[in-house]
Amino acid sequence: MDFETVIGLEIHAQLLTETKLFCGCRSRFGDPANTNGCPVCLGLPGALPVLNRRAVAMAIRMGCAIGCTVAGRSLFARKNYFYPDLPKGYQISQYDAPLCGKGELPIVVDNTVKTVGVTGIHLEEDAGKLIHDRAPESLFDVNRCGTPLIEIVSEPDLRSPAEAYAFLIGIKAILEYIEICDCIMEEGSLRCDANISLRSRGEKKLGAKTEIKNMNSFRGVEKALEYEARRQEEVLRNGGKIHQETFLWDRSANRSIPMRSKEDAHDYRYFPEPDLPPLTVNPEEVAALRKTLPELPAQRRQRFIEQMGLQENAAEVLTSSRKLADFFEATLATYHDARQVANWIVVDILRIINDLKITIDQLEITPGHLGALLKLIDNGTISARSARKIVDLMQERDQDPETIIKAEKMQQVSDSGALENIVQSVLAKNPVEVERFKAGDGKLISFFVGQAMKATMGSGNPKEINALLSKMLR
Repeated sequence: MDFETVIGLEIHAQLLTETKLFCGCRSRFGDPANTNGCPVCLGLPGALPVLNRRAVAMAIRMGCAIGCTVAGRSLFARKNYFYPDLPKGYQISQYDAPLCGKGELPIVVDNTVKTVGVTGIHLEEDAGKLIHDRAPESLFDVNRCGTPLIEIVSEPDLRSPAEAYAFLIGIKAILEYIEICDCIMEEGSLRCDANISLRSRGEKKLGAKTEIKNMNSFRGVEKALEYEARRQEEVLRNGGKIHQETFLWDRSANRSIPMRSKEDAHDYRYFPEPDLPPLTVNPEEVAALRKTLPELPAQRRQRFIEQMGLQENAAEVLTSSRKLADFFEATLATYHDARQVANWIVVDILRIINDLKITIDQLEITPGHLGALLKLIDNGTISARSARKIVDLMQERDQDPETIIKAEKMQQVSDSGALENIVQSVLAKNPVEVERFKAGDGKLISFFVGQAMKATMGSGNPKEINALLSKMLR
């Protein structure tokens, strides 16, 4: 029997507002525990919530960015459940009348474009935080209670963990482009729960699903889904039955751990929030917010391909982050060749960022310095080989390329007289290779160039060396 995987994602993004969703407490990560709380956060008797309109505007902008319908009238509801990090005993969320309805997001997997449906976007408050590092006790921090979230729910349109990963990357890019979430998973500002089920290929009815939580990276989501798909298939092939459960992902063991039976919506006893009136949004407000949207990742990617001649893979990487795309265009303002700039950013700049585990904001290399470096390669001042050493030193020292070249004496030797003596010396030291070259072994030209570059400590001009070798080896 051939099985088909069916995946749906629930993505929670914390909005970049100054204050919480229903009170004036500061919404900021990293503040001392229990310093950002009030009677509204704690749900004390008589405390009434007041909606943060800036959070509403951010949610609408996200809806517009992925083609959602924006409801003129939406409702808040109480989601009732007992857990130690929820002092009120309920969470104010949206249920059957969310702010944003149906939308969609195109993704690219294996060079194939697929459109994934979005069920809707809910505006809701976050719960608090439990700290478990003082066993056997757990501590509670109220700071996160009431921080504004949007919950983006996909349709069960995803058919593989790779598609789920691509969808997450796409959502993250848009959140960053429209600047409503910083998407730092380590700080909990972007979280994802995944629902997965298997069914016989060709079957229309969905199978019993399980939910996976506690995944702190997009690759972690992909790995967890791969594991759960294998586990479910093994159960089904052995004649077993999948039970509706919630699992925690254990990153260290690379396996999922059963947590509890999975709830249905009726278990939360949703009912309309009595302390908040219906949320009304007029079409003029939606239109005005739609006009504030920047060029989105898919549009920017297409422009990079069509107008700048970039390959699809390079355009995909560069537009995956707004700041990276901005860095590319800022460099291009100082240096003309888009493909060269793209290559250096994708290969070298991202290598530095990944090796040092930093963000692009922490990069010491400026677009102007990168553009200046590429110009120095073009005019023969340095070789491409030396430039790769210089780009590392630019990050290490926070200096422009000219200063580094001067300090390290890395200027390329292009003087034909000096290079001629070096090439003659290389040929004299390698008579056997010279005879083999003359006998037809043309590949040895790379050997001679390498020896000459070694003799110049990497500062020789490869083009001049090649020209001299061609002349001397006739």
